[in-house]
Amino acid sequence: MVLWLGALPLLSGALLPWVLLRPNRLAPGELLRLPLAITLVLLLLAVLPALLIRRSPELSASAAAGSIVAAFWLLGERTAGALTGQAEFARASAASGFWLYMVGALIAAFGAAQTGWVPRLWAWAWVPATALLVLSGQLSTWSVLVEARSEGPRWVQEFGQHLRLVGSALGLAVFLGVPLTLWAVRWERVAAGALGIANAVQTIPSLALLGLLIVPLAALSRAFPALREVGVAGIGVAPALTAMTLYALLPVLRNGIEALRGVPPGTVDAARGMGMTPAQTFWRVELPLALPVWLSGVRQAAVMLVGVAAVAALIGAGGLGTYIFKGLQSAATDLILLGAVPAALLAVLVDALLRAAERWLSGRLGRAGDE
Repeated sequence: MVLWLGALPLLSGALLPWVLLRPNRLAPGELLRLPLAITLVLLLLAVLPALLIRRSPELSASAAAGSIVAAFWLLGERTAGALTGQAEFARASAASGFWLYMVGALIAAFGAAQTGWVPRLWAWAWVPATALLVLSGQLSTWSVLVEARSEGPRWVQEFGQHLRLVGSALGLAVFLGVPLTLWAVRWERVAAGALGIANAVQTIPSLALLGLLIVPLAALSRAFPALREVGVAGIGVAPALTAMTLYALLPVLRNGIEALRGVPPGTVDAARGMGMTPAQTFWRVELPLALPVWLSGVRQAAVMLVGVAAVAALIGAGGLGTYIFKGLQSAATDLILLGAVPAALLAVLVDALLRAAERWLSGRLGRAGDE
């Protein structure tokens, strides 16, 4: 059923325009459709995964992965052909047909891998081939990569700033959240108050929170010029880091309290019975059992911060959001993708790394709440 649902956008995408050719980044362009022969091939590829899933799951998953690779390869071919004879400022970007086809192909690829008839890693079989297409220059005429080349060092700088914002805010949230958790876990009123405040902060939209911080931080920097010397001001990195740290506090705090309270009382009593001091009980028993669940909260905070950091560009803090808002202001989808795609990939990578660490710790140390 999932594969047939994926076939619908695949079929629609093959019939819609594949490339948008514009004389420059801002001008409206011309939509270009695929030739009839290529359209027929794409229509056949669209239904293959659903037709093959019961007879040959491996071929079905391969056909779904092949559809993704074929879509990227075709995008490179069509953008190169569209730019032939055009001026240097011309841009050839992916149109609605390509994006709809990609949605369907991804549904088919992940749907085939979820049936249980093939290993789940089949869902990612298209990644090496697509990376090879990028490295070989097949997609070099795609407008997103053209913009990436033209931005060059500036993009690297903004990506580094995005990483610094996320890393600094996460570090501050852990630095503040750990002692607050240890205090709250033993005092119910402190836990209720801290979680209530953190929850209230989460209900404030990120843009509004950034705006609310501008006035007090600006007043603070005027009252204490020394703070201005270290970068505290109404706009820039200071309000961005403050807002991001406040946002990240809730998952760190909530998971920490639940993890420490989830340690079986019998295990703690056994440790005390063996003569361990309270400090030894905490470091040798409670913390190792609570750490995997606590790390899960840190993972949630890290993934959330990757997205929130994009908004920080609005107040001059930099980061990948610079390209997103620049693209929105000029209606340039290529620039939006230049900021949004790396941010999404970064969030997936951070989630995968911290999830792997979480599983490794669970295997080595056990997990609070497990029998």
